[in-house]
Amino acid sequence: MATTTSWEELLGSKNWDTLLDPLDQSLRELILRCGDFCQATYDAFVNDQNSKYCGASRYGKSSFFDKVMLESASAYEVANFLYATARVSLPEGLLLQSQSRDSWDRESNWFGYIAVTSDERTKALGRREIYIAMRGTSRNYEWVNVLGARPTSADPLLHGPEQDGSAGVVEGTTFDSDSEDEEGCKVMLGWLTIYTSNHPESKFTKLSLRSQLLAKIKELLLKYKDEKPSIVLTGHSLGATEAVLAAYDIAENGSSDDVPVTAIVFGCPQVGNKEFRDEVMRHKNLKILHVRNTIDLLTRYPGGLLGYVDMGTNFVIDTKKSPFLKESRNPGDWHNLQAMLHIVAGWNGKKGEFKLMVKRSIALVNKSCEFLKDECLVPGSWWVEKNKGLIKNEDGEWVLAPVEEEPVPEF
Repeated sequence: MATTTSWEELLGSKNWDTLLDPLDQSLRELILRCGDFCQATYDAFVNDQNSKYCGASRYGKSSFFDKVMLESASAYEVANFLYATARVSLPEGLLLQSQSRDSWDRESNWFGYIAVTSDERTKALGRREIYIAMRGTSRNYEWVNVLGARPTSADPLLHGPEQDGSAGVVEGTTFDSDSEDEEGCKVMLGWLTIYTSNHPESKFTKLSLRSQLLAKIKELLLKYKDEKPSIVLTGHSLGATEAVLAAYDIAENGSSDDVPVTAIVFGCPQVGNKEFRDEVMRHKNLKILHVRNTIDLLTRYPGGLLGYVDMGTNFVIDTKKSPFLKESRNPGDWHNLQAMLHIVAGWNGKKGEFKLMVKRSIALVNKSCEFLKDECLVPGSWWVEKNKGLIKNEDGEWVLAPVEEEPVPEF
């Protein structure tokens, strides 16, 4: 008789021991759900540099899951949008930005969302789930922070946010990066900058990603304190690094020890040194599961020579196992989120044969790449907004459709 895996085990209470090989079916479904939540951040993001809405979410909170076409949309509700600031000190115009003079913002952009299970789903589960999803690198200023590989002190994360609610750095402020030879708890400068930087002139929010996140999580944990709340953070690439930082921050400064905090991340670059990993492991309610493609080079960045180490439990998969994928030499394909989710859907262990264990269209692989074999007859990079967001107005002019604006968050 088959046994049902407890939700505590799915969230890593036993570090996923015995659940990864063979891959537990309930865990497979949880990983795919987290991956789909990550993909939604890409699908909704306006990255057209001709648009004055560049950097925003195309869809509002109330229609979000329907518009990104998630099958389980009715089970989850978006509680809050998240915005992040990429802080760089470069001359104006040195990097590409929105070509529109009316562009909403240059450095601050929509970065993801917080979702909770609906009342109906919560009743069925017997508990309330809180999900935090964050996207990967999409804007040019963010790439500058991605390249900020120097280790720096993790002290900002070891203490609670400032009393005025503006945890982070103001414009023009930089972190003092200690010598790589000095001991102490360190994280990568670029990741920490995006997490803690605020932007007083932003039209989205003046607060840092950290401040937004901690304030909303505090509110939700209070609201659902009698419903056995759990927190799952997820992200891909840059979003994965921010999910790891945020998971630690929530466990350290934003929740009690009886609230499970789990990060299920994809293609995560390295975040911190051994001392930071020790800090993460000190929290018994904090668990990290890293889904990584064995040939993905970005998961080895910035590297051990700078003192970085892996975090959490590694779930290593291999895109070469799928008969549907090309023998690509493109590192971008190796890092592609949908390709990883495709493998998870059919993963039967390192020695097992690839076989889809859930109903999942292989066409999803080519959403933003051309990794599928030509005989699959799926066009590459097929997920695009109809007419690239242009609509005909009452005067017969074709203009960019406005995004579904959301009120600026108040904390």
